[in-house]
This record gives sequence, structure tokens and C-alpha cells, in this order.
Amino acid sequence: MRDVAREMNLSETAFVVPRNGGFDLRWFTPAVEVQLCGHATLATAHVLWEDGILAANETARFHTASGVLLARRLGEEIELDFPAKPERASPAPPGLARALGVEPVYVGNSAFDLLVLLPDEATVRRLAPDFGLLRQVPARGVIVTAPSSTPGIDFVSRFFGPAVGIDEDPVTGSAHCVLAPFWCGRLGRNELVGYQASARGGTVGVRLAGQRVMIAGRAVTVLRGEMLV
Repeated sequence: MRDVAREMNLSETAFVVPRNGGFDLRWFTPAVEVQLCGHATLATAHVLWEDGILAANETARFHTASGVLLARRLGEEIELDFPAKPERASPAPPGLARALGVEPVYVGNSAFDLLVLLPDEATVRRLAPDFGLLRQVPARGVIVTAPSSTPGIDFVSRFFGPAVGIDEDPVTGSAHCVLAPFWCGRLGRNELVGYQASARGGTVGVRLAGQRVMIAGRAVTVLRGEMLV
């Protein structure tokens, strides 16, 4: 599976097989297996419905390294039911500010990633990290975020994961398992809209429900093919 993911050379490649009561699901970057992934789960659910493996009104149930994850169709959107991964304040690792090229306002440590609060949306958007230095930071990835100045958007973010073979991920569902409790706590609301400001960025709706985060997004099929192994 790792070799196939390396050949695909995408942020994550999903591998799914049916089992009683749902599907087994695993995710690989071009370098390593990861424990939680949003957009590849969303894409997997989309294909199961589009290909008629699941009826349109059925909930997709995935058995994963992060427990059972659910996906439901809500009109044109797909809602993922993921575990919340709240961060805790922690000292900035040595070299973090130098790797990012900016001094963090706040640093938190979650189950997988570091969360770095920056002063404003403009700083997040223009960030140009040194990926060689960032690879040495002891975390799966680094989430940078700031309050949004764009109407209709509550917060912006970007995700860097050079340590796991992804310099920058376009849109990162698992990062929103950290971002949702962080921003819901700060803004005093349980439903927010985030924008991940990568070159191929996207809008992500989040809803905090106790120890779970509901993540809403859309998927389209752009390519079909066969791989000989």
C-alpha cells in the first residue's frame, strides 16, 4: 500500500475494503501511514455512494486506526463524524519560529500536530516556511491559523507536514479536529466556517458536538482508471 501511495504521490491515498457492518479504511502519504485523514475519507464515501456500493441515504461506516468514523450525505455536502483532538498550550519547539519565518502568538500540542496561532489572516496566507527546518519539528504536522478578516469565514489555516512527506496539504480534515475545539472555544460558538488557504484551498464547515467534530465538505470525481499490481 505504501508503494501504491508513493506512486500516486498525493497527500494521502485511501485503501478501503468491505467488512461486516462497514468498511476497513487506511490512509498513506507518499512516505508513511497516517492515523487520521479527512479528505481521503470524504472521497472514499463519495465513491461508495456514486458507484452504488452504498445507497444514497446510507451512512458510510469506517473502521480505522482512529476508531469508527461515519460519513453522511447532507444534500450536496458530505458530513464526517470525527473525534475531537483538542490541543494544550505548550512551549514552542526549538527552531519552530525560524522554520516558519514568523514568531508564533501561541503554540499548542495536539495528539498528532502542533497548532500555531499567528497574528492575522495575511500572515497565514503569505507564510513561506523552510521545509527542511520544519521537517525537524517533532510532530506529524504544523497547523498555522489566525482569525479571518474575510466575511463569512471565521478562521483561516494552512497545514505543513514535511516530516510525513507532505510539504503542504491542500485541505486537511484531521487538522480541523484540532481547529474546531480551538476556535469554538475562543469564539463562543459550536458551528464555524474555516478556510484552508493553500494554493488549492477550500472551505470547511465544522460543528463541535462534545468529543466529536462534524466536518462538512464536498467531493467530485475527476478521474477513473485501473492500476496493475
